[in-house]
Amino acid sequence: MSFSILKEIGDAQKKKAVVDVRSGDTVKVTQKIKEGGKFRLQTFEGVVIRVERKNSHTERIVVRKVASGVGVEKSYLVHSPLVEKIVITKRSKVRRNNLSYLRQRSGKSARLAGKDFDRVAVNNVTVEEAVPVEEAKAEESQAGEVKAEEAKEEKPEETKA
Repeated sequence: MSFSILKEIGDAQKKKAVVDVRSGDTVKVTQKIKEGGKFRLQTFEGVVIRVERKNSHTERIVVRKVASGVGVEKSYLVHSPLVEKIVITKRSKVRRNNLSYLRQRSGKSARLAGKDFDRVAVNNVTVEEAVPVEEAKAEESQAGEVKAEEAKEEKPEETKA
């Protein structure tokens, strides 16, 4: 009886839509940081070396990156209100949940073999949200071409007499 009450309370604290993060994924975690009375967003990008308590309201991921030659690890509660979003940028083929062996490796030996995945489906992004990014890139490249054409037009052509 008491277990069901605890489960209801825990489920009420869960976020509705959370990405399926696995060990070996390269992720960008955006977190709210409070400085004084203001909040700002900070992004941390690295490899997930551990996933704990999957499908629980206390689900935790440990993300590792090397910054200025020093390994940095941060632990995030996935359902925390301070974690704005988690975006998976790369998925790697791994055969274990805890990748602690990456701590002793550096350089090429620390690389993980990549694996294809559907980025739109995994990151809970609708197709409408994904398309404007591609259109924006296309518009930027077209704008660059137009500027190059305008520069050509502005130069007076020299005629030979």
